[in-house]
Amino acid sequence: MYKQRVLPRWRGFNLLGMFVMNSPGYFEEEDFQIVSDLGFDFVRLPLNYTFWIDHDDPFSINENKLDAVDQAVRWGQKYGVHVNISFHRAPGYSVAGDRVEPFVLWHDEEALEAFKLHWTTFAKRYKNIPSSEVSFNLVNEPSKVGPGEHAAVMRPTISAIHEIDPDRLILLDGLQYGNVPMPDLGDLAKKNVAQSCRAYIPSGVTHYRASWVDREQRFPYPKWPGGYAEDGLWDRERLEKHYGAWAAIAENFNMGVHCGEGGCFNKTPHDIVLRWMEDVLDILKGYNIGYALWNLKGPFGILDSERTDVGYVDYKGHKLDKEMLDLLQRY
Repeated sequence: MYKQRVLPRWRGFNLLGMFVMNSPGYFEEEDFQIVSDLGFDFVRLPLNYTFWIDHDDPFSINENKLDAVDQAVRWGQKYGVHVNISFHRAPGYSVAGDRVEPFVLWHDEEALEAFKLHWTTFAKRYKNIPSSEVSFNLVNEPSKVGPGEHAAVMRPTISAIHEIDPDRLILLDGLQYGNVPMPDLGDLAKKNVAQSCRAYIPSGVTHYRASWVDREQRFPYPKWPGGYAEDGLWDRERLEKHYGAWAAIAENFNMGVHCGEGGCFNKTPHDIVLRWMEDVLDILKGYNIGYALWNLKGPFGILDSERTDVGYVDYKGHKLDKEMLDLLQRY
């Protein structure tokens, strides 16, 4: 069996303090402590670049506004949690529809220059912190972009970062919302570049009644196995083949692979969530691929998820989904 052998099998959560336009704009120390206390070692910070620019100008970076990210990095160091810095909204691109960008990252030279400017700013800021503590995830879930267009942005940006910080670990999300691996970038394994997949398949299980995906409430009542997706029904065998393609990237190029996001929205029945999740986690573990649940607190998470079919227990003033936590801890 192919296995990922480059990265630690980091396990943890996404923290959402700065990921969309109406996010609070900061992180909480409690979250880092909880992640550590529960036995996990990784957080991913999906960031929105507008939090640190002035006058809505993508080229006007105000580094004083990066204090919240600095603090998150310090808390990661304090609690022994790896911090993965990710652009959920990059200059010119985001999967979120809460802002219209002034240009398109995949097509406009100006957008690429802004993208490189932001990432080189981060490279300078954290160049003295080892990659064992901080990594970069250049852009969240590229979609509607071909391999050539995508590589034309990633390659020069990676070069610009590594010119400043040669050893920085960089993770690249797969194409089609993080679901398709990129063998055309396999040569970058030699430059401390890894790839990042997702655990949201099939969407009829993971995003049942989620307004931004199941907009017309057309997904049938969830089942597992036999979960609905637009490309047909899914079971464990299909999942194994899907993640096997990622493991092949790891094997063929000696490249690191991590699963940067995954989980189920809170409208999917809890027993189905747990059955699906156990299959995904077991497969990922078999390939030695780590994961980060979306999210820690909230509708996909283990805390305060507002599921109506869970017997919660109190944990530090939060409602803990103990069954889901136990499952994550087993894998």
